[in-house]
Amino acid sequence: GAVTPSPAPLRAARALRRGAGRAASVMAHVAGWTYLACAIFITFDIVARAFLGFSSQATVEVTGYMLAGGIAWGLAHTLIRRAHIRVDVFANRLPVRLRAPLHVLSLLLLTMLGVLIAWSAWELVEESALFDAHDNSALRILMVWPQGIWAFGISAFVVTCCVLLLEAVLTLAAGQGAALDGLLGSRTLEDETEEALEAVAMAHEGEAKVP
Repeated sequence: GAVTPSPAPLRAARALRRGAGRAASVMAHVAGWTYLACAIFITFDIVARAFLGFSSQATVEVTGYMLAGGIAWGLAHTLIRRAHIRVDVFANRLPVRLRAPLHVLSLLLLTMLGVLIAWSAWELVEESALFDAHDNSALRILMVWPQGIWAFGISAFVVTCCVLLLEAVLTLAAGQGAALDGLLGSRTLEDETEEALEAVAMAHEGEAKVP
């Protein structure tokens, strides 16, 4: 028979999620380049200390900020890609009609936890700004900058959770349990295989464009 079209609010929520996904992807790329810069900085500091007789004297502090910011900025993309570590041996054995509402419940709890962490993160930023806090390294970095970048990443994660939660609730209300399972369920072997094939195809396209 004909496929029943999704309600307009659900279509709008899906479009919103795709937009959030694109923004999360950009943030994840920034996080990845941050990790690369972190590795280069550590390598340079080791070489400079060993052969040139100097160092930044702030390797631990700066790389700690970079790692914390990178983790926070990668959270939203990891959620969109359903790549967070999950223990769902029991849930996967349930039928979709029972598994779907459990997905919504777990996302709701994750969102609540994210809101709590984001709230605490911004309180920390506000406190650092109030006391004009600097770190103890030779660079005397103003703490609101690394803390603000970190808090922004967590906030982006919370926004992504809310967007996904909206779509999940509308999908469940529309009776589209299978679609909800595909949106929030664990990644399957087929998902991993499809992603690997897409990566190979993109690599071949890049090679074909090289003169």
